Amino acid sequence: MPDWLIYFSDFLISRPLILLAMLTLPLFIVARSGNVFPNHRMLYLGMIPIVFSVAMVLHPLIGWLLLAVDLIIIAVALVDLFSIVPAKYFAADRSSVHIVSLGKPHDVDVEIINRSKRSCLVRICDDLPEAFTADPAFIDARINGPGRVRFSYRCTPQQRGREELEYVHVRVDSRLKLWRAFHKIPCPWTFNVYPDMKQITEYDLLARTNRLSLLGMRRSRKIGQDNEFERLRDYTQDDNFKHIDWRTTARRRKLTVRDYQANQSQRIMFMVDCGRMMTGVSGKLTMLDHSLNAMLMLSYVALRQGDSVGMISFNDRICNYTPARAGVNHINRLLHASYDQQAAFVESRYDEAFLYLRTHCLKRSLVVLMTNVIDEINSFQIQQYLTAMAGRHLPLGVLLKDRDLYRHVDDIHPDTAHPNRIHQAAAATDVIGWRQSVIRDLQHGGALTLDVFPEQLTSGLVNRYLDIKARHLL
Repeated sequence: MPDWLIYFSDFLISRPLILLAMLTLPLFIVARSGNVFPNHRMLYLGMIPIVFSVAMVLHPLIGWLLLAVDLIIIAVALVDLFSIVPAKYFAADRSSVHIVSLGKPHDVDVEIINRSKRSCLVRICDDLPEAFTADPAFIDARINGPGRVRFSYRCTPQQRGREELEYVHVRVDSRLKLWRAFHKIPCPWTFNVYPDMKQITEYDLLARTNRLSLLGMRRSRKIGQDNEFERLRDYTQDDNFKHIDWRTTARRRKLTVRDYQANQSQRIMFMVDCGRMMTGVSGKLTMLDHSLNAMLMLSYVALRQGDSVGMISFNDRICNYTPARAGVNHINRLLHASYDQQAAFVESRYDEAFLYLRTHCLKRSLVVLMTNVIDEINSFQIQQYLTAMAGRHLPLGVLLKDRDLYRHVDDIHPDTAHPNRIHQAAAATDVIGWRQSVIRDLQHGGALTLDVFPEQLTSGLVNRYLDIKARHLL
């Protein structure tokens, strides 16, 4: 062994503080950086001194070899640590649409730029919220220096609202892959997640082909009451001959008749509960999501018929108010006003909501309250305020059923079921019976009711609206 190495080792052994500082220097540098961590290769490399330490029992001179190995490992780790490309040399750019639909995949392109002269291995992952899913979730690539790499993926939002993306996460490996750095590259972006409006497109298509029954909707309007033209359709045996459009019949070479609809410009005001009653989940959507989808669908149907539609969303305060307007373009205002409404775990203030309605809606309207009943306090307030407006407006209480509650009753067999399940079924039956009594009290107070499962809400609500129009209740 060279004399200088013996002298240097004796110097370090006689001054343990200096030796300790040399051993802890890499850890101190890593701790100061805050985003650099040892890789699994560093763990394997650190096991080599352990082997030499065990071998020192056999021969004391191996201690000098152990010291040399330690110094070599420290030197290699330090050199490799400084080979990591710092975050300041990276830049990110994101390309996508700002308005996306709930539950629908959308393409996103992320570009990472390396401005340094060093090449590096990276793993790119976008800063998506928990309510988003990505396919693929990340990509591994090598970026030459200087150079850039593009990461394309499809994200699917699972929750409505406004989502802010601040960074793009980049994991950088050192040259020998002993260290890994996790950089957050600033790249702000905003996603506005709107409800899926595919149902409106389907409604338009089926309405043109007279197949609305496929959506569960019944045509209960009185056709031919007024002289306002609605559409052309094929002749059937029950049609009046005077409604035949002979020009269209000659052009199509098929009997075609004109449909007319009653010309009644009426008003609908939705009151959407965004409190704790609407936080339940049915399928992949919350009760509030089902309610907003049904509200938007009925709004589109009503606006096409010339009615005015408005909305009040509330929980412990008034969240949003959209005045009633006519015209199909008004659906865009309703959509923008409702896309970021979220159900909160707070008690809904029905008194403030109905007082706000009374001061802002003076004309007689069809008031559609979309909520749920779980306890007696909540049901008493709904009954009190909804029936009190029966003379001034036409109230319609839309109550959503809990499918899990009914499943306890439907899936039970008294002969084979466990006693605990029988008790659960008995409790569920009692709740269902109490719920039916609440609905009867609402009906006796002059309010209309609609009690449906969330998945059947859209068709049920539209059918009830068409029935109200046909019977001229409003």
